[in-house]
Amino acid sequence: MAESEATETGSGEAPASNARLLLNTHYVRDLSFENPNAPMVYADLPSAPTIDVTVNVDVRNLQERLFEVVLSMRVKAHAEELTVFLVELDFAGLATVGDAVPEPEVEKMLLIDVPRFLFPFARAVVSDVTRDGGFPPLLINPIDFEDLYESRQARDAELAQSAGQ
Repeated sequence: MAESEATETGSGEAPASNARLLLNTHYVRDLSFENPNAPMVYADLPSAPTIDVTVNVDVRNLQERLFEVVLSMRVKAHAEELTVFLVELDFAGLATVGDAVPEPEVEKMLLIDVPRFLFPFARAVVSDVTRDGGFPPLLINPIDFEDLYESRQARDAELAQSAGQ
């Protein structure tokens, strides 16, 4: 698996060119919390809610070796036909990939290592916003981004093969 390093320079100096991966910053790009059935959802919830979580990772090349990686999370809580709450979060980070990283490894680093770094921060945002919305804090289970990457590669290969027939 690819190595990654998080390097911080406090003096405003340029990062070392031998770093494999530099995580420049991370931030909330977009956040939405919906509580469509308030206030009755607090008084008359028919059953314990079911929680559906969807996660996606997208990468955008901003400059040579500088990328924005966006970890998108959609969390829907529902009880029977009633929507309890809906959270949509795009949590992003800027990552610089070092010149020493071979091109075939870049995609893997951006789709596995960077989301692995971003996830705890995104998880905390979801937890805080559900708590602030009047519900118990939602702690999303850890995600295996390597497995997610491999599943995505297999799906893409299958689609390419079926398109070529």
